[in-house]
Amino acid sequence: MSESSGSRPRLARIALFPVKSLDAISVETVHLLAGGGLEHDRQFAIRDEQGRFVNGKRTDRVHRLRSVCDWVARRVTFRIDDRPGSVSFSIDDDRADLDGWLSDYFSMPVTFVEDTAYGFPDDTDAPGPTVVSTATLEAVTEWFPEIDLAEARRRFRANLEIGGTEPFWEDRLYTEEGSTVAFQIGGITLAGSNPCARCVVPSRDAATGERIDRFRERFMEHRRRTLPDWAERSRFNHFYRLAVNTRRLDTAETRDADSASAAALQVGQTVRILGPRAM
Repeated sequence: MSESSGSRPRLARIALFPVKSLDAISVETVHLLAGGGLEHDRQFAIRDEQGRFVNGKRTDRVHRLRSVCDWVARRVTFRIDDRPGSVSFSIDDDRADLDGWLSDYFSMPVTFVEDTAYGFPDDTDAPGPTVVSTATLEAVTEWFPEIDLAEARRRFRANLEIGGTEPFWEDRLYTEEGSTVAFQIGGITLAGSNPCARCVVPSRDAATGERIDRFRERFMEHRRRTLPDWAERSRFNHFYRLAVNTRRLDTAETRDADSASAAALQVGQTVRILGPRAM
């Protein structure tokens, strides 16, 4: 689990996704929630009548919907890429109109829901921020020349991007099933859980939903061929995996360091691998 001598990992970028499955925003600083997720990340979601999330796995209409959240004013604004204008709603006072507009757009009854305590993480067993290195995303752009770095970020939707490393550095952040790898960013200790299994979303243009032909098969072949020696191969029942899911590490060793005043991540902080921990 030791890092290469030329690697100087640092937190290069923080991305939050205020509405699950919709647009990201970049921030310089973010606090962690009690459950281990990032404040405001996936704080909102869109659900159908059965309680299932409306996301890119279910409909490519998600890709054409732009969103902006204003935390202070408690408003959300939507714009559809192929239509003029935008619509804005008070999250607290206009919920019926908001649900109605989204239901019309998705052609089914949906509701706009909120969870400020835990958010709506993709992996409830590892609800912390997802981690990838800049060099890894750059490697993906070499596999698929039609994707640039900005588009790779939009497709793979990681929260924390680590700079100053070799490609696939984040594959050091997990080990055999039943164990985690502890690592620190600034004063916060996280535990890497597993390489993130991907869905159909990375195969689609983030704005139009247009697919790259045979994306999954091509990706898996590149990933298999370039899997680094430090990756725990037993965690790859298939090679359509990229980035690492995490959880907040809560032990007597880390509780003092992760005090309320220290529990913030900031761009530029150094990243240090501490080593394996039993779950």
